[in-house]
Amino acid sequence: MSGYDSTDHPFIAALLGRDRSLLAADLAANAEALADSVAGTRLLVVGAAGSIGRAFVRQAIRHRPRALHLADLSENGLVELVRDLRAGDPAPPDDFRTFAVGLGGPELRRLLDSHGPYDRLINFAALKHVRSERDPFSLMRMIETNAGAIYDLLTESELDGRPPGFWRAFTVSTDKASHPTSAMGASKRLMELVHLVHGERVPFASARFANVAFSDGSLLDGWRQRLEKRQPIAAPSDIRRYFMSHQEAGELCLLACFLGGNRQILFPRLDPSADLMPLRAVAEAFLRHHGFEPLPCADEAEARARARDLASGSTGWPCLFEPSATSGEKPFEAFCAPDDDVDFERFRRVGVIAQPADVDRTPVEHAMTTLRAIAALPEWRKPDIIEALRIAVPEFGHVETGRDLDQRM
Repeated sequence: MSGYDSTDHPFIAALLGRDRSLLAADLAANAEALADSVAGTRLLVVGAAGSIGRAFVRQAIRHRPRALHLADLSENGLVELVRDLRAGDPAPPDDFRTFAVGLGGPELRRLLDSHGPYDRLINFAALKHVRSERDPFSLMRMIETNAGAIYDLLTESELDGRPPGFWRAFTVSTDKASHPTSAMGASKRLMELVHLVHGERVPFASARFANVAFSDGSLLDGWRQRLEKRQPIAAPSDIRRYFMSHQEAGELCLLACFLGGNRQILFPRLDPSADLMPLRAVAEAFLRHHGFEPLPCADEAEARARARDLASGSTGWPCLFEPSATSGEKPFEAFCAPDDDVDFERFRRVGVIAQPADVDRTPVEHAMTTLRAIAALPEWRKPDIIEALRIAVPEFGHVETGRDLDQRM
C-alpha cells in the first residue's frame, strides 16, 4: 500500500498546486444526487485491491451501499483493504464480503450467479503499464484483462439468454485510450467499444483520468522506493503528464459510475499550460522535497556508481534524465479528441464525452475473433496482435522502436 493517499500530503499538494480536491465543488453540488444513487445499492467491485479500486471503495462506502462485495486476484491486497475498512469510519455495510477471484474465468461467472444480480459491476481490473506490450505473451494477457474478459462476460450472457448478473457497469479507462499510441491505450479503447456495442442491453459509463500520484507501480512510487533502497532515480526528459491524487481518482470514478449516463466517459478538466508537467521537473521537485539536490548523470553506469558512493549525510542524489525511446510512449496526454461530443457544462471540473449509440459492432467482433484465433496458434507474433487491435481501433498509431522500459533504468 502506498503511503501517499490523499491531497493533504505536502508534496502532492505542492505538485498538484491545490490544497483541496479538484472535484470538491462538483461533489458538493451533486452531494444529494450521489447519496440517492449509491444508498441501498448492491455493488460488486472487481480489482478492488488496486490503487484506484481502494480509492473508489473509500468514497463509495461513505454513501451507504446496501451490499459491498470486493473481488481481486491479490489475496494479500484484499486482506489489507479489509483491515483498513474495518478500522476506518464509516464501517462497511452488514453485507460485506471479499472474493479472491478476477474478472476472467468461471469463478466470477459463478459468483454472479450465486450473489447477483448486482446493481453495478464496477471494474478496476487492468494491466496499465505500456511496458506490458514488450512481448506477445504479456501483450495478450493485457488485452484479455483490459477487454477480453468483459467481452466474454457480456457476449456469453447475450448468447445464452441469461442476464449478466448486474444491471449497469463501470469499467475504468485511461487518457491513453484517446487516439492511442500504445497497445495498452488501444486495449482500453477496445474495452470502451466492447461496452458500447452492448450498451443497449447493459448500460455503462467509464472514466479517463490522469496519472495518479504514487499509485502502485507508478513512476513516482518507484522514486519513493528508490530512495528507500538508496538507488538512483530516472525519468524521461521529454515526457509531460497530468497528475491527480488517489482521492481525486476515486471521486472521479464515483461521479462517473453513479452520475454518468449510458455510454458516457468522464474525464478531469485540466489546463495543459498549467497542469501538464514535465516528468524531469517533477522528479527534481520530489528530490528537493526530500532534502536532496538532483545530481544528473550521463548514463546508467554513472548513476549506479554515484549511488554506491552515497553517504548518510549526502545532500545530492544521482538521477538519469534521457529522452524517451521506448515503444508506445506518448509525449503528452489528451483526454478527448477534437471531434468528440463533449459536454463541459454539466460539471465544473469534469468533461463528459457522449459516445454514439449506433456503433458498428462488426469491427469489434472481427478484432476479438482475430485475437482469439491468434491465441490458438502455436506461436504468437507481436505484429499480428497489434494489427488485430487496429481492426477495432484504426486510429491506433503504434510505432515500434525495438526498445521497452525493461531495458531502461
